[in-house]
Amino acid sequence: MSTLALRRRDQIGALSSRSVLSLVRQPSLVVPSLVFPLFFVALGAASFARAINIPGFPKVDSFLDFALAGSVVQGVLFGSVTSATALATDIETGFFDRLLVAPSSRTAILVGRLAGAMVYGLAQTLFFTIVLFPFGLSIRSGFLGLTAMMIGGLFTALAVGALMSAMAIKTGSSEAVQGSFPLIFILLFFSSAFFPRQTMDGVYRRIADLNPLSYLVEGFRSLTIDQLTLTAVLQTILIPAAISVVGIGISLRTLHNRLAAS
Repeated sequence: MSTLALRRRDQIGALSSRSVLSLVRQPSLVVPSLVFPLFFVALGAASFARAINIPGFPKVDSFLDFALAGSVVQGVLFGSVTSATALATDIETGFFDRLLVAPSSRTAILVGRLAGAMVYGLAQTLFFTIVLFPFGLSIRSGFLGLTAMMIGGLFTALAVGALMSAMAIKTGSSEAVQGSFPLIFILLFFSSAFFPRQTMDGVYRRIADLNPLSYLVEGFRSLTIDQLTLTAVLQTILIPAAISVVGIGISLRTLHNRLAAS
């Protein structure tokens, strides 16, 4: 391995460690993205338990089996906003600018900063699964399906984190990044996260059909309520992976523009 490659690896490792530790040391930022999705699961299980008998609703043993996918995606989305907010805070305090003038790769800086979101996304997937298991959750695709979901959670966090990081780099404002929270929730609401598209009609159904979050959620859901299939695995992993590539490209372009303007 070349000296340049080793240096880049060390840079990513150091920035990754800092990113993960920054989340661990700020529970006030982390806890809401864990509690809020569980609140929606509890509310849904209490209010819509009989909805599983509605025509068009997927065949599940309990509402929890259906709700897990939406909870995972919801938690990962909220957690990614938290990570992007931390990046905006680094920009506000001047730490990010000090990194840019150091002999570091821009890609290494960005990927290292997103590592916290990636680790958190993987951990959230496992966390929601463990918490809901005692209440009757079952994953029909088994351990391999859960592993695919965890990888999907990692890539989902990377995808959303990269897109939110572009906003953080563009605005340099943690308030602006936090202000995107309502928009993300609206996108989640107009998807199949809370109810299957088969039970929708009218404008709501058309919006859900066009919403990429619907297909992401349904990939996670297939791994929960069905047997393990290659289609479900690819849907869960490749959709967020593709968005990650686009998001990182947008973030790097935004970073380039920021440097050119300074």
